[in-house]
Amino acid sequence: MLKTISCGDLRAEHVGQDVTLAGWVHRRRDHGALIFIDVRDRHGTVQVVFNPETAQEAHATAENFRNEWVVQVNGEVTARPEGSENPDLPTGAVEVAATSVTVLNESKTPPFSVNDNSNVDELLRLQYRYLDLRRADMRDLMILRHRVVKFIRDFLDKRDFLEIETPILIKSTPEGARDYLVPSRLYPGQFYALPQSPQQLKQLLMVSGFERYFQIARCFRDEDPRADRQPEHTQLDLEMSFVEEEDVLQLIEELYTEMIQTIMPEKKLVTPFPRLTYADSIARFGTDKPDLRFGLEMSDISDMAADTEFRVFTSTVENGGIVKAFNAPGCASFSRRQVDGLIDFAKLNGAMGLVTIALNGEPGPLDDLTQEQIRSAAARFLSVDQVREIANRVGARIGDMILIIAGQEKTTNFALNALRNEMGARLELADPNELDFCFVVDFPLFEYNETTERWDAMHHAFTSPKNDDEQYLESDPARVIANCYDLVANGVELASGSIRIHTAELQERVFAVLGYTKEQVRQRFGQLLTAFEYGAPPHGGIAPGIDRLIMVLTGRDNIRDVIAFPKTQNAVDPLFGAPDVVDQEQLDELHLKLNLPEVAEAKAGANG
Repeated sequence: MLKTISCGDLRAEHVGQDVTLAGWVHRRRDHGALIFIDVRDRHGTVQVVFNPETAQEAHATAENFRNEWVVQVNGEVTARPEGSENPDLPTGAVEVAATSVTVLNESKTPPFSVNDNSNVDELLRLQYRYLDLRRADMRDLMILRHRVVKFIRDFLDKRDFLEIETPILIKSTPEGARDYLVPSRLYPGQFYALPQSPQQLKQLLMVSGFERYFQIARCFRDEDPRADRQPEHTQLDLEMSFVEEEDVLQLIEELYTEMIQTIMPEKKLVTPFPRLTYADSIARFGTDKPDLRFGLEMSDISDMAADTEFRVFTSTVENGGIVKAFNAPGCASFSRRQVDGLIDFAKLNGAMGLVTIALNGEPGPLDDLTQEQIRSAAARFLSVDQVREIANRVGARIGDMILIIAGQEKTTNFALNALRNEMGARLELADPNELDFCFVVDFPLFEYNETTERWDAMHHAFTSPKNDDEQYLESDPARVIANCYDLVANGVELASGSIRIHTAELQERVFAVLGYTKEQVRQRFGQLLTAFEYGAPPHGGIAPGIDRLIMVLTGRDNIRDVIAFPKTQNAVDPLFGAPDVVDQEQLDELHLKLNLPEVAEAKAGANG
């Protein structure tokens, strides 16, 4: 062994012991004749003292040390001199008096500082990710991720789940996003696909009789990256037989509650997790991913708006749109510049505009509100009684400001939700140390796609409808409610699941609504439908994202921070330089011929 104890494990009880450390030079300081080196390994750092009077050769070697050199140190653990202790460091009560040292490897000067969390360009961090991962912040994220995954495995093992791996090379099936395709050398012109999720596979495991399955699954989706999305991600994939919706929700609530209380007890966890219907969530928050750490709930004021003389409101309602609003408490004092900033923000998120109504005056009830106290671009079109009526509906008082958006339902909800979250941040209403989970249930089974003029599955095609709604599948698809559910925390969707269809007849009916022909169904999903004919049990499951969970637990706003080797926003790997061109010989083996746009051809030629 090149070391007998980890640097971060040394404590006062080790004083007097001879130890061997191995790690990286974290920081070097010369104090006259003495040289102080902080040596770092995965467990932390400890101060090592090189004294020329007691270890001349080791001292001479240490004079050449530079940051990130890999060294081995032998020495005795001693108590730090009184007054020199470092209470902010777990090892701050001790130091190691070096007797000998060996340089295991030298290092170039790193392109950025490893021994602090200074701001570094993300592209540079990803290009040298192996250095970025040495930083304490990134190291702690990876350790937390390990602990979370281990907790999940132990938790489910105790509840009789089996961890079963499913294939990575499968058949391409439409599941909502583009597949990553893998050409077959042995079968020219044919392709495997990387799984977007193990959806059909886990259902087949239920047909196989395993009853309780899970895996920490890698999933691949060829879609445009976002701050909370990557081309490949990790999820807890979980499926159960002979269960109903409540069984799955109770299991997941118990898992997350115990996990957070065990691993991050400092977090404020709100339990039990509230249940919101999809319709209620959209009505109150404009989204199916609500942040419940603060209020600012929305109200539909379309009925009131239709009775005003404000043409923006009346024309919106006449054309089938809605007018929605929420109250920003204490914001009547916002300046013109601040209000203009909110209007620009709303427009940036799809709104045609934003109407604000400031109720000026000392905070208080609305009974004595006068026209002079109303500050709004729409003030001359609204009577005091109308403003008072709107204010009462959104819960506003004098001193508050009402924010109103008018437009088509989908765009209005999207913009108002973005504005609500923005105001929550500006007013610092959300406790960053609080975790507010909720389940959103009773989604529509279908949503109509105006572009393709056909019905799409809101979650996926294998979700079962509510029993009472099966009768409307062909006659009124918009009316059908699904047996599906999402887990949301602090405005982020962490998991999605459903009770699945488990009969071939019902599955074929759903596929028909989605526009698949019988031939397409058998060609793409024949393996699942055939399995259903051999005694498929009722079953359901859920697929919580691991990456997003770590992101929420640590308060990060970028999923790339919590993945060891992520892709950039443009789905590029700067460390390996992927994606990249391949040799013509490889293409010939696969019987592939490229048909590239001119820009891509020029780039490929430049890369050789």
